[in-house]
Amino acid sequence: MKYKQLGRTGLFVSELCLGTMTLGGNADAGMWSSIGAVQQDEANQLVARALTGGINFIDTADIYSFGQSERITGIALKELGVARSDVILATKTGGVMGPGPNAQGASRGHIMDSVQRSLERLQVDHIDLYQIHASDPITPVEETLRALDDLTRQGLVRYVGVSNWSAGKLGKALGLSEALCATRFETLQAYYSIAGRDVERELVPLVREENMGLLVWSPLAGGLLSGKFGPDSSPEGDTRRSKFNFPPVDPDLAWQCVAEMRAIAEQHGVSVSRIALAWLLARPYVTSVIIGVKRIDQLEDNLGAASIILTAEELIRLDAISALPPFYPGWMIEHQDAARRQAFSRSQNEVKTL
Repeated sequence: MKYKQLGRTGLFVSELCLGTMTLGGNADAGMWSSIGAVQQDEANQLVARALTGGINFIDTADIYSFGQSERITGIALKELGVARSDVILATKTGGVMGPGPNAQGASRGHIMDSVQRSLERLQVDHIDLYQIHASDPITPVEETLRALDDLTRQGLVRYVGVSNWSAGKLGKALGLSEALCATRFETLQAYYSIAGRDVERELVPLVREENMGLLVWSPLAGGLLSGKFGPDSSPEGDTRRSKFNFPPVDPDLAWQCVAEMRAIAEQHGVSVSRIALAWLLARPYVTSVIIGVKRIDQLEDNLGAASIILTAEELIRLDAISALPPFYPGWMIEHQDAARRQAFSRSQNEVKTL
């Protein structure tokens, strides 16, 4: 297992992160029962194996099974006797947690209420990475940043991040953090898979420019890229994708990617899932890939992705089959940047010959 610096911080996290969205779902949990219903005993086993496999990073959210995921995670760490300093705990707020108008969003009120409840459920005195889970169109960004800055000053939160924001809003928040001398977002948690590369258009350039950590959710596109499905075998039965068709994926592109990954997987003697994860781990700007599993065998398979090294030729094949179509202004910027870089390269060579 490799460990990567979390953005600009001095914190190091495992390149695979144990996601806990599958914990706690039951018949009364709505869509969460479709995503996963892992209960305490099974959760303890998953957490224990993840830790022995080198994972030191666990991601959850208050909205996962309406607090049950956080609660089960906290109990697992207590029952396993895990030292607080040995695990990096990340959670999120912003989703709808009740019927009232203030039981959601990124307002100061909701953030302050939410962090206390998350701390209680997790049974800890601080959260390592506290993330705003959704883009709130009502609350001013300044209000959100001030609240998060107060939490870090109080020691309840050590670092802050954001999930599912646009590049424009995230860029604005980073600028405001500097202007306000407030704690800034150190990470972006975003959907990214070989069949869903939209994050590369604007968010990846921003993350790289600002030296932020990129945390990937749903790397297998809700199981669609696991290799279990294809154009003639759509998800059905007791599978997450059959009950919860998310995130949206172009099926034709997905099946092309699966076919190419299957060929490479056979050469390596591994599962298609491992190749999908290994492709993401090979992206230099990806900090950690969040894996959400229901069973130990799934976790074992996912852990194996950390040891796969794809060749340059294999990466070229996978990049080509999944390439994003040209878009404006991306294609124009690429064209003009190329000319600028060529001129710069020529000038550098001329300096060397003087």
